[in-house]
Amino acid sequence: MGIPNLLTFLRIILIPVFVLLFYLPFRGSHVLAAMIFTFAAMTDWLDGYLARSLDQVSKLGTFLDPVADKLIVVTALVLLVGDHALPYLAIPAVVIIGREIMVSALREWMAEIGKRVSIKVSTLGKIKTAVQMSAVISLLLYKPGGWKAFATLGYILLYLAAFFTLWSMCIYLKAAWRDLSA
Repeated sequence: MGIPNLLTFLRIILIPVFVLLFYLPFRGSHVLAAMIFTFAAMTDWLDGYLARSLDQVSKLGTFLDPVADKLIVVTALVLLVGDHALPYLAIPAVVIIGREIMVSALREWMAEIGKRVSIKVSTLGKIKTAVQMSAVISLLLYKPGGWKAFATLGYILLYLAAFFTLWSMCIYLKAAWRDLSA
């Protein structure tokens, strides 16, 4: 078990801590939740970097890293939609969550038929993830009555992330279309 896999497990273990901090009724709890999410987002980048640079890429890490990423992002989006209860927040959240489910299923199916390589993570996927993480962090930092710039930035970035999400999903579907339509 190398450092990259330990970071991935840490990201998963931090999810209940993140949820607890999100709901705790004390001033600044949302800032602590945003800090936990930010740390998790940084470990998402760091574990991949370390796995490649230390030559510690493993089957476990290849499987678990995207799962950990999706778990914390989906958890954050569900918490934010529940907390804000706004349709203009729910729409991009549903698009993002739906895409994650669809692409995960597509990757699993492509792996089953031996063509997983044809839908590997693209640069667009990495940009989407960075924008998505930034959106969630901004929205976590905003509490009603607080500085509205966090909310505004968060909504703009979330819609941009939803756009990148749909765009990257189309690229993945296009790459797999021949196999899907056979």
